[in-house]
Amino acid sequence: MERYGDTNRAFLRLIFAASFASISYELALMRIFSISLWYHFAFMVISIAMLGIGASGTLLSVLPGLRDIRRLPGYALLLAIGIPASYLLANSVPFDPARLSWDRLQLLAIGLYYVILCTPFLCFGMIVSTAYSTLLHDANGIYASDLTGAGAGALAMVWLLSLGGPETSVLILSTLLAAVLLFPPAGRTIRLASALLIVVNIAVLSLHPAFFRPRISPYKPFSLAMQMPGARHLDTAYSPYSRVDLFTSPAVRFAPGLSFTYRKPLPEQTGMAVDAGEIYAMTDASDSSRLAFVRSLPSSLAYRMGRTNDVLIIEPRAGLALLTARQFGARTISAIDSNPLTLCVMREYGRTHALSVPEHQAWAGLARTWLAASARTFDLIDLSLMGSWPSAAFGFAEDYRFTIEAFEQYLSHLRSGGFLALNLYIVPPPRTELRLLATLAESAEAGGITDISRHVAAVRSWDTLTVIVKRSPLTGEDIQRIRTFSRDMRFDVVYYPGITPGESNVYIRQPGNEYAEAFQRLLKNDSRERFMADYLFDVRPATDERPFFHYYLKIENIKAIYRVMGEKWHYFIEEGYLLPVLFVQVLIVSALLILLPLVTQRRTGAAAFTYSHVRALAYFALLGVAYLFVEIAFIQNMILGLENPSSAASTVIASVLIGSGMGSALGGRIRSMRSPRILFVLAGTVLLYSILLPLTIGAMSGQSLMMRIVLSFCIVMPAGVLMGIPFPLGISIIGSTAPHLVPWAWAVNGCFSVIAPILAIMLALSTGYQFVLLCGAAAYMAAFWVIRRGGDAAKGPGNI
Repeated sequence: MERYGDTNRAFLRLIFAASFASISYELALMRIFSISLWYHFAFMVISIAMLGIGASGTLLSVLPGLRDIRRLPGYALLLAIGIPASYLLANSVPFDPARLSWDRLQLLAIGLYYVILCTPFLCFGMIVSTAYSTLLHDANGIYASDLTGAGAGALAMVWLLSLGGPETSVLILSTLLAAVLLFPPAGRTIRLASALLIVVNIAVLSLHPAFFRPRISPYKPFSLAMQMPGARHLDTAYSPYSRVDLFTSPAVRFAPGLSFTYRKPLPEQTGMAVDAGEIYAMTDASDSSRLAFVRSLPSSLAYRMGRTNDVLIIEPRAGLALLTARQFGARTISAIDSNPLTLCVMREYGRTHALSVPEHQAWAGLARTWLAASARTFDLIDLSLMGSWPSAAFGFAEDYRFTIEAFEQYLSHLRSGGFLALNLYIVPPPRTELRLLATLAESAEAGGITDISRHVAAVRSWDTLTVIVKRSPLTGEDIQRIRTFSRDMRFDVVYYPGITPGESNVYIRQPGNEYAEAFQRLLKNDSRERFMADYLFDVRPATDERPFFHYYLKIENIKAIYRVMGEKWHYFIEEGYLLPVLFVQVLIVSALLILLPLVTQRRTGAAAFTYSHVRALAYFALLGVAYLFVEIAFIQNMILGLENPSSAASTVIASVLIGSGMGSALGGRIRSMRSPRILFVLAGTVLLYSILLPLTIGAMSGQSLMMRIVLSFCIVMPAGVLMGIPFPLGISIIGSTAPHLVPWAWAVNGCFSVIAPILAIMLALSTGYQFVLLCGAAAYMAAFWVIRRGGDAAKGPGNI
């Protein structure tokens, strides 16, 4: 077969199409997991995909008869069928992380999830691994087709997800891949089967789309709300990054912390669920006489403290803060929401329910990024951490809204005498509110406030806490207003400068007065560090380097925490202890997949396994870890620049993959790029990115979103180009010296790529993403050492 003959080009086109479908399905599954389970479990998809790809190499090593280039169209057809079939089967598996604390069978369900969902990726891996094993002289062309197809798929998913739910894109992807199989190199039988699959997909999509709807966990807030009598679903809206459901339900009664002194009925409210998780309530404002309830909310305290002409509302979501600002006569109300879809839904709702969202004063994105590019200052910045129901965020979820650097931006954009208001649910034992205080104290010191205790006050209702921070010290008049408001509404004062022990825990009594005591110690400079060190939970401030605001676990206190949390394991699952469980599972499965070819070789009496083979497999293991470490660290860094995890993931994945495809193609044409020294250059480049990337992200903050996406793409791509060279370099070397190792090397690379995402998050929780990026550079440097040692041992670069 000619290297660049028509048949060869047809196989490369097929690889491109299969890679396009596989990465797109991977991204669709991430969105489906966000809706049906929780966003924080979407990282599992990366491991699932890489496990299937790694298993394909093991299968080809054990059954070498499957390494037939003529089988590629058949494998592609199995992939086209497997994409919708695996989704439907996984959708019927009753896996629910909420049940892990009492149902041990859920651990088996996780394993079943892995087996079912990795099947289409196994088919994709069979395509690429077979191509590497048979087209040994075109490793660069195969790798380029693979990665450029994946990059194109990552970009296309932004558009596909906007057509409807992610479940719709599953059918579209299957149909697109089947359409490619209507042409050579597919044979007649494959073409007929592909045509039939296209007809079936179109029929399901047109006649019965509900058949493909994701099964949402019955323990997610939206499901619980819809189980109540009289609940009714109204509408669903989609964007590439979220799903919003509108509904009515008795569960939607949103007046957090409402004073017991308010006895009138609330106005009509409509529920808004984001990804079936967070629930907010949109209040019908058409009858202004029924809106007086907002004056009896703890969150109204900040509006009673003085001038509120210019108000910024961060995360307005369903608009309760907008109503409050209007009720207190704010002249200019600005709003910034990190979810563009909620703003769109609010605008549509507001047209018919008199709940106006200011068209020219509302923006989508992270408030801290918008503020960094703005010179505006405000009388009040109102930030709420509340939905209709209190809910805990998983500890391994990053949140850049509540880091030291974020609060520095909030405080610096207050006018003299301006206030920052924070409103949150009380979810005992105290953790969130204490970390907020510690973060506020650190950011205030960075902004020149030497004694934060003179600037803070807090009041507590029966289920919420309101904290206000003044840019200048609180005056005697300010304190009197706080005391009067608390007395009239029967709220408890938690803290203000000069508070005495008898003034707190008066109206809504708790067994102890731990909130007041904790506030006193945290706000004083001489006791803060000691308190954080001694406290049961980790309440140290979150930073941009470690943005896990909701991760409170102290390993040394695990037994005491277990007792405090009622001897229930669910808390530890939320905190991130599911990660070690998953890590152990994938480690065992990966070890089996890696060792199976060795066992098979010994039974069949194949060629001896030598030290050079160990080096070769170690090289591909290091590449798998390094590539994923760098990619994940890039994604996390870009969340700040692009203001959305999904935007960051799509942009970085597309940029890295397309860049890697370009690097592979260049490596096939430029001899100097096929030198092992490229690994040394790559390791140094990653180190350089670890220093410069945070600086470039800060410089992008004033640009439009589209410009930031383009800039991010261009910033990341040079690294991607270099990252695309080492893998085909290794395949070319072992292909010329030990071709039987190619599928095994593919398996090792895939299996270590399974382990890498979970390990990266575990490392980031304790050390930060900067360290993950440095580990990626170290892995590339180790790969350089391995390949150089192999070259020296063989007196040339042709043997790893």
